[in-house]
Amino acid sequence: MKILVTGATGFIGHHVVNWLVENRPNDEIIATGTSEEKAKKYSWFDKVSFIPCDYFAEEKNYYEFFKQPDLLIHLAWKGLPNYMMPFHMTENLPVEMRFLSSFIAAEKKPKVAVTGTCYEYGVVNGCIAEDHPTNPNTYYSAAKDALRCYLELSANANAAPWNWIRLFFIYGEGQSPKSLLPQLDAAIARGDAEFPMSGGAQLRDYLPAETVAENICRIALSDVNGVVNNCSGKPISVRELVERRISEAGSSIKPKLGVYGYPVYEGMEFWGDDTKLREVIKDGA
Repeated sequence: MKILVTGATGFIGHHVVNWLVENRPNDEIIATGTSEEKAKKYSWFDKVSFIPCDYFAEEKNYYEFFKQPDLLIHLAWKGLPNYMMPFHMTENLPVEMRFLSSFIAAEKKPKVAVTGTCYEYGVVNGCIAEDHPTNPNTYYSAAKDALRCYLELSANANAAPWNWIRLFFIYGEGQSPKSLLPQLDAAIARGDAEFPMSGGAQLRDYLPAETVAENICRIALSDVNGVVNNCSGKPISVRELVERRISEAGSSIKPKLGVYGYPVYEGMEFWGDDTKLREVIKDGA
Protein backbone atom coordinates (compact mmCIF):
# COMPACT_ATOMS: atom_id res chain seq x y z
CA MET A 1 0.00 0.00 0.00
CA LYS A 2 1.15 3.54 -0.78
CA ILE A 3 0.28 5.97 2.04
CA LEU A 4 0.56 9.77 1.85
CA VAL A 5 0.77 11.79 5.08
CA THR A 6 0.41 15.57 4.89
CA GLY A 7 1.57 17.79 7.75
CA ALA A 8 4.22 15.17 8.41
CA THR A 9 6.50 17.55 10.31
CA GLY A 10 3.74 18.88 12.55
CA PHE A 11 2.91 18.01 16.16
CA ILE A 12 0.75 15.00 15.30
CA GLY A 13 2.18 14.33 11.86
CA HIS A 14 5.64 13.21 12.89
CA HIS A 15 4.10 10.75 15.35
CA VAL A 16 1.82 9.38 12.60
CA VAL A 17 4.74 8.86 10.21
CA ASN A 18 6.77 7.24 12.96
CA TRP A 19 3.94 4.78 13.73
CA LEU A 20 3.57 3.87 10.07
CA VAL A 21 7.31 3.32 9.64
CA GLU A 22 7.44 1.07 12.70
CA ASN A 23 4.22 -0.87 12.08
CA ARG A 24 3.77 -0.96 8.29
CA PRO A 25 7.23 -1.97 7.00
CA ASN A 26 5.87 -3.31 3.71
CA ASP A 27 4.02 -0.11 2.81
CA GLU A 28 5.45 2.80 0.85
CA ILE A 29 5.19 5.89 3.03
CA ILE A 30 5.17 9.30 1.34
CA ALA A 31 5.47 12.21 3.76
CA THR A 32 5.02 15.85 2.89
CA GLY A 33 5.42 19.21 4.54
CA THR A 34 6.72 22.63 3.60
CA SER A 35 10.22 22.18 5.06
CA GLU A 36 12.61 19.39 4.11
CA GLU A 37 15.15 20.72 6.61
CA LYS A 38 12.66 20.22 9.42
CA ALA A 39 11.81 16.74 8.16
CA LYS A 40 15.48 15.74 8.21
CA LYS A 41 15.49 16.12 12.01
CA TYR A 42 13.18 13.13 12.43
CA SER A 43 14.43 9.55 12.68
CA TRP A 44 11.97 8.41 10.00
CA PHE A 45 13.30 10.72 7.28
CA ASP A 46 15.51 8.14 5.54
CA LYS A 47 12.76 5.50 5.74
CA VAL A 48 10.13 7.43 3.75
CA SER A 49 9.83 9.33 0.51
CA PHE A 50 9.69 12.96 1.61
CA ILE A 51 8.25 15.34 -0.98
CA PRO A 52 8.32 19.00 0.10
CA CYS A 53 5.18 20.82 -0.97
CA ASP A 54 3.12 23.90 -0.17
CA TYR A 55 -0.24 23.08 -1.72
CA PHE A 56 -1.41 26.63 -0.98
CA ALA A 57 1.08 27.96 -3.50
CA GLU A 58 -0.09 26.16 -6.63
CA GLU A 59 -3.21 24.51 -8.01
CA LYS A 60 -2.61 21.08 -9.53
CA ASN A 61 -3.78 17.49 -9.40
CA TYR A 62 -2.13 16.48 -6.14
CA TYR A 63 -3.25 12.89 -6.42
CA GLU A 64 -1.03 12.58 -9.49
CA PHE A 65 1.69 14.80 -8.00
CA PHE A 66 2.03 12.45 -5.02
CA LYS A 67 2.20 9.33 -7.23
CA GLN A 68 -1.36 8.07 -6.82
CA PRO A 69 -1.43 6.98 -3.14
CA ASP A 70 -3.89 4.33 -1.96
CA LEU A 71 -4.52 6.23 1.26
CA LEU A 72 -4.31 9.92 2.13
CA ILE A 73 -3.94 10.84 5.81
CA HIS A 74 -4.47 14.59 5.71
CA LEU A 75 -3.26 16.34 8.86
CA ALA A 76 -2.07 19.69 7.51
CA TRP A 77 -3.85 22.93 8.44
CA LYS A 78 -2.41 26.43 8.48
CA GLY A 79 -2.56 29.07 11.17
CA LEU A 80 -3.17 27.21 14.41
CA PRO A 81 -3.89 27.90 17.24
CA ASN A 82 -5.52 31.17 16.10
CA TYR A 83 -9.04 29.74 16.33
CA MET A 84 -10.86 33.07 16.06
CA MET A 85 -9.27 34.36 12.85
CA PRO A 86 -11.42 34.63 9.67
CA PHE A 87 -8.63 33.33 7.40
CA HIS A 88 -9.63 29.77 8.34
CA MET A 89 -12.83 30.31 6.34
CA THR A 90 -11.69 32.80 3.70
CA GLU A 91 -8.28 31.33 2.86
CA ASN A 92 -7.82 27.83 4.29
CA LEU A 93 -11.19 26.29 3.46
CA PRO A 94 -11.19 26.90 -0.32
CA VAL A 95 -7.63 25.58 -0.64
CA GLU A 96 -8.38 22.52 1.48
CA MET A 97 -11.42 21.69 -0.65
CA ARG A 98 -9.38 22.08 -3.81
CA PHE A 99 -6.60 19.88 -2.41
CA LEU A 100 -8.93 17.03 -1.49
CA SER A 101 -10.88 17.15 -4.75
CA SER A 102 -8.32 15.34 -6.91
CA PHE A 103 -8.08 12.44 -4.44
CA ILE A 104 -11.86 12.11 -4.09
CA ALA A 105 -12.39 12.13 -7.86
CA ALA A 106 -9.53 9.75 -8.67
CA GLU A 107 -10.53 6.65 -10.64
CA LYS A 108 -8.70 4.27 -8.29
CA LYS A 109 -10.63 5.62 -5.26
CA PRO A 110 -7.96 6.11 -2.60
CA LYS A 111 -9.27 6.38 0.93
CA VAL A 112 -9.24 9.97 2.19
CA ALA A 113 -8.84 10.34 5.96
CA VAL A 114 -8.87 13.89 7.33
CA THR A 115 -8.49 15.14 10.90
CA GLY A 116 -11.20 17.33 12.38
CA THR A 117 -11.70 18.80 15.82
CA CYS A 118 -13.99 18.33 18.81
CA TYR A 119 -14.62 22.08 18.58
CA GLU A 120 -16.97 21.31 15.69
CA TYR A 121 -19.47 20.28 18.37
CA GLY A 122 -19.46 23.83 19.78
CA VAL A 123 -20.41 24.56 23.38
CA VAL A 124 -21.59 21.17 24.61
CA ASN A 125 -21.47 19.21 27.83
CA GLY A 126 -21.40 15.51 28.59
CA CYS A 127 -20.25 12.50 26.59
CA ILE A 128 -20.40 13.41 22.89
CA ALA A 129 -20.86 10.78 20.17
CA GLU A 130 -20.14 11.20 16.46
CA ASP A 131 -23.80 11.71 15.57
CA HIS A 132 -24.17 14.68 17.92
CA PRO A 133 -25.13 17.79 15.89
CA THR A 134 -22.26 20.10 15.08
CA ASN A 135 -22.52 23.74 16.13
CA PRO A 136 -19.12 25.40 15.61
CA ASN A 137 -18.59 28.83 17.12
CA THR A 138 -15.09 29.78 15.93
CA TYR A 139 -13.82 30.43 12.41
CA TYR A 140 -11.48 27.45 12.75
CA SER A 141 -14.12 24.95 13.83
CA ALA A 142 -16.61 26.31 11.28
CA ALA A 143 -14.06 25.87 8.49
CA LYS A 144 -13.27 22.34 9.65
CA ASP A 145 -16.95 21.42 9.83
CA ALA A 146 -17.56 22.85 6.35
CA LEU A 147 -14.66 20.79 5.02
CA ARG A 148 -16.16 17.71 6.66
CA CYS A 149 -19.45 18.37 4.88
CA TYR A 150 -17.64 18.78 1.58
CA LEU A 151 -15.68 15.57 2.09
CA GLU A 152 -18.76 13.58 3.03
CA LEU A 153 -20.88 14.82 0.12
CA SER A 154 -18.10 14.55 -2.47
CA ALA A 155 -16.83 11.17 -1.31
CA ASN A 156 -20.32 9.69 -1.24
CA ALA A 157 -21.09 11.11 -4.69
CA ASN A 158 -17.91 9.52 -6.04
CA ALA A 159 -18.28 6.25 -4.11
CA ALA A 160 -14.94 6.99 -2.43
CA PRO A 161 -13.99 5.72 1.06
CA TRP A 162 -13.41 8.41 3.66
CA ASN A 163 -12.89 9.19 7.34
CA TRP A 164 -13.28 12.33 9.36
CA ILE A 165 -11.24 11.81 12.52
CA ARG A 166 -12.25 14.24 15.28
CA LEU A 167 -9.38 15.03 17.63
CA PHE A 168 -9.99 16.00 21.23
CA PHE A 169 -7.23 17.23 23.59
CA ILE A 170 -3.65 16.13 23.06
CA TYR A 171 -0.34 16.44 24.89
CA GLY A 172 3.16 15.24 24.16
CA GLU A 173 6.49 15.77 22.48
CA GLY A 174 6.43 18.42 19.79
CA GLN A 175 3.47 20.34 21.22
CA SER A 176 3.33 24.12 20.96
CA PRO A 177 5.19 25.76 23.87
CA LYS A 178 2.10 27.94 24.35
CA SER A 179 -0.01 24.91 25.31
CA LEU A 180 -0.90 24.15 28.93
CA LEU A 181 1.52 21.34 29.82
CA PRO A 182 4.56 22.79 28.00
CA GLN A 183 3.99 26.04 29.89
CA LEU A 184 3.80 24.08 33.14
CA ASP A 185 6.96 22.15 32.27
CA ALA A 186 8.76 25.43 31.57
CA ALA A 187 7.61 26.87 34.90
CA ILE A 188 8.84 23.76 36.72
CA ALA A 189 12.19 23.96 34.93
CA ARG A 190 12.57 27.61 35.98
CA GLY A 191 11.83 26.71 39.59
CA ASP A 192 8.72 28.90 39.78
CA ALA A 193 6.80 28.77 43.06
CA GLU A 194 3.39 29.07 41.38
CA PHE A 195 1.78 28.22 38.07
CA PRO A 196 -0.97 30.66 37.02
CA MET A 197 -3.90 28.95 35.33
CA SER A 198 -7.69 28.92 35.03
CA GLY A 199 -9.90 27.58 37.79
CA GLY A 200 -9.14 24.12 36.44
CA ALA A 201 -12.67 22.80 36.86
CA GLN A 202 -13.12 21.99 33.17
CA LEU A 203 -13.54 18.32 32.35
CA ARG A 204 -11.66 17.40 29.17
CA ASP A 205 -10.71 14.35 27.14
CA TYR A 206 -6.92 14.03 26.89
CA LEU A 207 -4.71 11.54 25.07
CA PRO A 208 -0.94 11.43 24.55
CA ALA A 209 0.18 12.30 21.03
CA GLU A 210 1.55 8.81 20.36
CA THR A 211 -1.84 7.25 21.10
CA VAL A 212 -3.65 9.84 19.00
CA ALA A 213 -1.30 9.08 16.09
CA GLU A 214 -1.81 5.32 16.40
CA ASN A 215 -5.58 5.79 16.49
CA ILE A 216 -5.44 7.96 13.36
CA CYS A 217 -3.52 5.27 11.53
CA ARG A 218 -5.76 2.43 12.66
CA ILE A 219 -8.90 4.34 11.70
CA ALA A 220 -7.51 5.33 8.30
CA LEU A 221 -6.33 1.77 7.57
CA SER A 222 -9.66 0.23 8.59
CA ASP A 223 -12.69 -0.52 6.45
CA VAL A 224 -14.77 1.85 8.57
CA ASN A 225 -16.15 4.92 6.81
CA GLY A 226 -17.39 8.20 8.19
CA VAL A 227 -16.75 10.21 11.34
CA VAL A 228 -14.79 8.70 14.24
CA ASN A 229 -13.97 10.38 17.55
CA ASN A 230 -10.29 10.06 18.44
CA CYS A 231 -10.63 10.26 22.21
CA SER A 232 -10.15 8.44 25.51
CA GLY A 233 -13.80 8.40 26.59
CA LYS A 234 -12.56 9.27 30.10
CA PRO A 235 -12.91 12.85 31.35
CA ILE A 236 -10.31 14.44 33.58
CA SER A 237 -10.30 17.92 35.11
CA VAL A 238 -7.66 20.35 33.94
CA ARG A 239 -6.66 20.87 37.56
CA GLU A 240 -6.13 17.13 38.04
CA LEU A 241 -4.10 16.99 34.82
CA VAL A 242 -1.84 19.78 36.08
CA GLU A 243 -1.48 18.28 39.56
CA ARG A 244 -0.65 14.88 38.07
CA ARG A 245 2.10 16.42 35.94
CA ILE A 246 3.53 18.25 38.98
CA SER A 247 3.56 15.01 40.97
CA GLU A 248 5.27 13.10 38.15
CA ALA A 249 7.94 15.80 37.98
CA GLY A 250 8.49 15.70 41.75
CA SER A 251 8.00 19.47 41.83
CA SER A 252 6.81 21.69 44.68
CA ILE A 253 5.20 24.25 42.35
CA LYS A 254 1.63 25.22 43.34
CA PRO A 255 -1.22 25.77 40.85
CA LYS A 256 -2.47 29.35 41.15
CA LEU A 257 -6.12 28.86 40.26
CA GLY A 258 -8.48 31.43 38.74
CA VAL A 259 -5.87 33.68 37.13
CA TYR A 260 -7.34 33.11 33.67
CA GLY A 261 -10.97 32.82 32.65
CA TYR A 262 -12.53 29.85 30.90
CA PRO A 263 -12.66 29.87 27.07
CA VAL A 264 -16.02 31.03 25.76
CA TYR A 265 -15.92 28.66 22.77
CA GLU A 266 -16.05 25.37 24.71
CA GLY A 267 -18.30 23.76 27.30
CA MET A 268 -17.21 23.22 30.88
CA GLU A 269 -17.58 19.45 30.92
CA PHE A 270 -17.36 17.45 27.72
CA TRP A 271 -15.54 14.39 26.47
CA GLY A 272 -15.76 11.97 23.57
CA ASP A 273 -17.71 8.75 23.20
CA ASP A 274 -15.06 6.23 22.15
CA THR A 275 -17.41 3.34 21.30
CA LYS A 276 -16.78 3.53 17.55
CA LEU A 277 -13.04 3.96 18.04
CA ARG A 278 -12.85 0.86 20.25
CA GLU A 279 -14.64 -1.15 17.57
CA VAL A 280 -12.07 -0.06 14.98
CA ILE A 281 -9.13 -0.91 17.25
CA LYS A 282 -10.66 -4.27 18.22
CA ASP A 283 -10.98 -5.26 14.56
CA GLY A 284 -7.34 -4.34 13.96
CA ALA A 285 -5.68 -2.67 11.00
